[in-house]
Amino acid sequence: MKGFFKWFKQSTKMKRWIFVILIGIILACYGICEIMVTKELNSILEVVKIIVSFTIGFTLIIVGLVYSQKRVLELLIEDTDTRLSSGNKDVNVKSLIFNKDVYEQGPNIVAIGGGSGLNTVLKGLKNYTKNVTGIVTVSDYGKIISNSRKELNLLPLDDIKDSMISLAYDEEVMEKLLNYEFKSGKLKELNFGDIYFSAMKEVCGDFTKSIETSSNILNITGKLLPVTLDEMKICAELDDGTIIEEKEKISTAVYDKVSKISRIFINPTNCRPAPGVIEAIENADVIIIGPGSLYTNVIPNLLVKNVSKAIKDSKATKIYISNIMTELGQTDNYSIMDHINAIYEHAGHEIIDYCIYDTGEIIPEFIKKYNKKGSDLVEQDISKVKAKGIKVLQRNLSSIVDDNIRHDADAVAASIIDLICDDLKFKDKQNNPQFVMLNSRLKDKKKTNKTKIKEKKNIIKNAEKEQKRKNNKRKTSKFSSKYKDRIESIQTSDEKRLQNIKEQEEKEKFLNEIKKEK
Repeated sequence: MKGFFKWFKQSTKMKRWIFVILIGIILACYGICEIMVTKELNSILEVVKIIVSFTIGFTLIIVGLVYSQKRVLELLIEDTDTRLSSGNKDVNVKSLIFNKDVYEQGPNIVAIGGGSGLNTVLKGLKNYTKNVTGIVTVSDYGKIISNSRKELNLLPLDDIKDSMISLAYDEEVMEKLLNYEFKSGKLKELNFGDIYFSAMKEVCGDFTKSIETSSNILNITGKLLPVTLDEMKICAELDDGTIIEEKEKISTAVYDKVSKISRIFINPTNCRPAPGVIEAIENADVIIIGPGSLYTNVIPNLLVKNVSKAIKDSKATKIYISNIMTELGQTDNYSIMDHINAIYEHAGHEIIDYCIYDTGEIIPEFIKKYNKKGSDLVEQDISKVKAKGIKVLQRNLSSIVDDNIRHDADAVAASIIDLICDDLKFKDKQNNPQFVMLNSRLKDKKKTNKTKIKEKKNIIKNAEKEQKRKNNKRKTSKFSSKYKDRIESIQTSDEKRLQNIKEQEEKEKFLNEIKKEK
């Protein structure tokens, strides 16, 4: 009985179709009763009334039955399809045919990068296909090694762990598990993730294979590959000739010396790609480059031996996801084309077919916060990008996460899948199971994304109104209007006083130097 009443909950959306069926039955019965009771029909209006009543009633019964059955199937999918993102109940009944085999036949997508940018892409794409591969920068050499890594003699795993969390079915639990540190006993200060991968390496005999096997053990969608197993340092040469050999010091050195990055290189220069990396690129339908730190997470992957060549030779669609904000000490005052040129200079041309960039609709207060830290919106010089033969797509990609401007995982993934669907349409593959699956999920995600975009626009409008209100309040301030001239006079005199002090200090310095020479 409890299970029966479950169907009448508001979340099930079943009551509306039961109500439609009841209305249909009443109208159909009314039409039938009129025919049976009425001995003779004296006018055309009576005939029309009976026919219309019966037709509408019969139609409502059919519609109610069809949609109630459809909703039953959707409810079954919601309870059994583990591939649906948590909390997402906007399901299309077509996903009933998306069994494991069809899901595994989704497009092969390779995402190259590191840090939060790569994790955002992986997090969004896992909802569309199981064939997603993350090629991750392993570049934490040179950093202070944790006790856990030192004890277990492991490669830098932080980026691998973060990407694995992004691909997990339950991200929150996976994050707690992989980052858990033991507080007491013989395992004190050791990290569970480090212990796990150390054990898996011994079991599988190979670090790459241990990560790949973990995908099945930990219920991870897709797979992850370190770009190289060799010890790799990311180094930078500045315009003034300075060489920085530690990744973490690059931004600080650029800022301190007021000199731009001339080139990035890896040491040793002949790092070999990890097993499976080149094969993943060769078999890819789509290759994603970025977003992320241009010089420390994106380009270093392309410098590993044969990686950029494999991307150029691949027949896959190559997509560059542009950064939203510049990065202090790396990409100060960079435009989209500056980012692309940097990739071209290090990895060669013919490595990007499409560029997806943000609309730039961000709450002004957050942009100001970034401005104070030395960052700004990436300039959108789209005409220059098009001149290079790159197709461009503008999408609403930004979101605010913990007061930081970030790419929205769902929006980025939807933009990529949209491109794949358009390509399949062009190849006249609308009936292909892959197209049906992707297109259906894309429609569902677009509904969610539209709601997000509306909410973001409302927040921006409210923020702009509040700013205008504050500005108007300042303008109409009685104090400022009454003593405006006096305030300006004080400010001018203060500036002159400071200037005189500065000149006096310079004179004294000059006189002291002359005395020393004598």
